[in-house]
Amino acid sequence: MKAEWFARLVVILLGIGLPLLAIFARSDAGVIEVHGKVAENGGWTPESFNAVVGQPIHLRLTSDDVVHSFAIGQSDTAPIDVMPGQMADATLVFDKPGKYTFYCTRWCGVNHWRMRGTIEVSGSSTEVVTPTTPLYVALKLSIDDPHPAEVVPVSRPSAAQAGAPGVKVDLPAEVYRTQSPVEVWKQLRAASFSNGLSDMQVWNLVAWVWRSNTTPESIASGKRLYSQNCAACHGETGQGNGVMAASLKKAVPSGNMSGMPGHDTAAPVNFTDARNMLGASSAILQGKIIRGGMGTGMPYWGPIFTDAQVWSLVDYLWTFQFEEGDKP
Repeated sequence: MKAEWFARLVVILLGIGLPLLAIFARSDAGVIEVHGKVAENGGWTPESFNAVVGQPIHLRLTSDDVVHSFAIGQSDTAPIDVMPGQMADATLVFDKPGKYTFYCTRWCGVNHWRMRGTIEVSGSSTEVVTPTTPLYVALKLSIDDPHPAEVVPVSRPSAAQAGAPGVKVDLPAEVYRTQSPVEVWKQLRAASFSNGLSDMQVWNLVAWVWRSNTTPESIASGKRLYSQNCAACHGETGQGNGVMAASLKKAVPSGNMSGMPGHDTAAPVNFTDARNMLGASSAILQGKIIRGGMGTGMPYWGPIFTDAQVWSLVDYLWTFQFEEGDKP
């Protein structure tokens, strides 16, 4: 009798449980649940998953501690806020194979930049993508070596004050990206046309060269990226005094763009320090952004920013050295 009663109970439970299980299975089928925590407590879980070109993947995002944000690097997809105790749904579709980086855009701690994960996308695409070699790699530059400027201006150079009568600066466009401001200053200082100019007037010409090779649109884009991704450490004014700067340990010697090698973090670079900046080329700045400062805590932004975004950031960084204004 007991055996018969138990068998009936099992049948009843199965009759109730299986439909419920099917409902839950259908609602979660193909959904990847992603949890965010501050980097010190694990970051993203899972930190990697797979996708196929053209096939959507469905994510359910939540935070286990503070507010985070989920974004895909080198993508136009808007970041998604990830709130504690709440679920945010997202659907992603990739049109090209490759490895994509997802990351947090909310400054949640000094190691915020470590909140990254990867999505491996397999499949094929009709679009042919030709990899580009970063300029600093093509030029075989050592971005870890110090690059102090031998000569610095007595005040901040201004492109708007570079219009001396009869003076014409004719330099190849690649000078802006491949040579440092102090190298260009030496060339202009040695030129016969500058015999009647003061050192400061020659520095204004350098500012004009740098300003002539940027656009207001690029600088505006770089400013937005800087504010969102760099200012927390380097400060809104570029002086290395952002809200996260105090959490970083060692100061970077003047003239060293890369910080101090090793495993300790370093104080953020001061972009307003002329001796530190004017000896570096734009290509070196590009390398620092793409690869980061190894052992300093400086993030590597290569998987996050597009090539155009990197150069817009470089354009904006020079505004901490050269006054903006209309070109003469």
